Amino acid sequence: MAGLTITAYLVPQVMAYAELAGLPAENGLWAAVGALSLYAAVGSSRVLSVGPESTTALLTASAIGSVAAGTKDPVAFASVLALTVALVCLIAWAARLSVLADLLSRPVLVGYLAGVALLMIMSQLGRLCGIAIPEEQVWRRILYVAQHLRDIEPATTVLGLATLVAMLVGTAIRPHAPVALLGMLAATAASSLLALPEHGVGLVGNIPAGLPTPALPSLDGPLFAAAVVPALGISFVGYTDNVLTARAFEAQGDRRIDARRELLGLAFANAGSALMRGFPVSSSGSRTAIGDAVGARSQATGLFTLACTVLAVIAFKPLLEAFPSTALGAVVVYAAIRLIRLDEFRRLARVRRSELVIAVATAAAVVAIGVLPAVLVAIGLSFLDLLRRVARPHDAVLGYVDGLAGMHDVEDHPDARVVTGLVVYRYDSPLFFANADDFRTRALAAATAFGPAQWFLINAEAISDIDSTALDALESVRHELAERGIVVALARVEHAVRLLLERSGFIDRIGEEHVYPTLPTAVDAYQAAFPE
Repeated sequence: MAGLTITAYLVPQVMAYAELAGLPAENGLWAAVGALSLYAAVGSSRVLSVGPESTTALLTASAIGSVAAGTKDPVAFASVLALTVALVCLIAWAARLSVLADLLSRPVLVGYLAGVALLMIMSQLGRLCGIAIPEEQVWRRILYVAQHLRDIEPATTVLGLATLVAMLVGTAIRPHAPVALLGMLAATAASSLLALPEHGVGLVGNIPAGLPTPALPSLDGPLFAAAVVPALGISFVGYTDNVLTARAFEAQGDRRIDARRELLGLAFANAGSALMRGFPVSSSGSRTAIGDAVGARSQATGLFTLACTVLAVIAFKPLLEAFPSTALGAVVVYAAIRLIRLDEFRRLARVRRSELVIAVATAAAVVAIGVLPAVLVAIGLSFLDLLRRVARPHDAVLGYVDGLAGMHDVEDHPDARVVTGLVVYRYDSPLFFANADDFRTRALAAATAFGPAQWFLINAEAISDIDSTALDALESVRHELAERGIVVALARVEHAVRLLLERSGFIDRIGEEHVYPTLPTAVDAYQAAFPE
């Protein structure tokens, strides 16, 4: 049942994605057949549905458009590109580069998918309006349509929009119904009954009989060289998409996703697509969700989907040829709308505004400069946000609160009691060059604000690392406080950090007797030295 249901979505969807990539619609079917047949043998996910999907289709279209070799024979170039992606993933698997999957944060993913969705919608304007748009850039495409409103084919536009609305309404009523297939069938029936091709509605047209014989694409030197750079970007984006989607549907218990093995799975999937004259593939979140909801529990679902797809290509060729192109455009727009998660943007706004900014900036970058550059920009923004947070972290002076064990931030508990003459200070970050001066300034300010102090006790539980710049800042704090007659002590120092402090001579300068394993032992030592 899961295989049949996925096939109902897959057939119109992959044909639409092939046209999104700038290729004949049948190449989407061939790519799906190749990818499904080989991923099942090595992939670590039991439910992941691989094959053509929106992002790799867009990147393929971009590669074909930017490489002169791709425009001469797009199908040949796309299959070489898929094979190159397979080789890149295989090399990454051998080099154990699966750590790359951890570089995309949740805000980046949310914004990235929203940006890709907008690109997908803009890319289908020509198909939905019946206009051949020569422009590639998003805003120029919109401007071109605005300037050629008189050229819009009414029948094409009405059929495309009607198909889109029907799919959206159908999803709202029955979330797991095969609305893409039902919408395509309804559009095809309307096209035939109303003789819409006579009114300018374009059809998919001739699809070669059967399936192509599996064969390696021509490894022409210039063609292969032209594919290397775009293949690197497609591999990175496709791999992270695979892992993130697989993890999203990972169940509790024994179903675990092997990130490294997914590199091998993606390599095999793209090799299978290349052998069938397809184009680069990854995983489909929508088809995976459908399969999981219906009951997919192993890659037997993928194999059954493969069998159903082959049957569709062989037995239903006339029907596939009669699919209206505008309805395929509606399928792409439908899939794009489902990628925009407004609820996720609202959640990011509630959790941390900086992450909302990253998500919005990522979406804007995808639209403005393209998918791969935008991913790199988004990763950079994520690291800048991380650097900002660790460069200016939270700090606290600690005191006792009646009824609560341990010591707590006095700002969080206004009724907290500090120990007279003892300032217990906590800095919630590793110490390194970016926050060294901030630590020095805030530590000295705390010693002044809660003075007069006899001891300045640093609770080092959050200081998991320290570099040479921070060691200088720490020594500056010790030296300035020593001139005020204040003793600097340490508590809860990580072993690795203690070794660094010993090598720098800092432990010798404060004295071994002023380093304590816990806060209570440090407070007891202070109270023994200065009894009330």
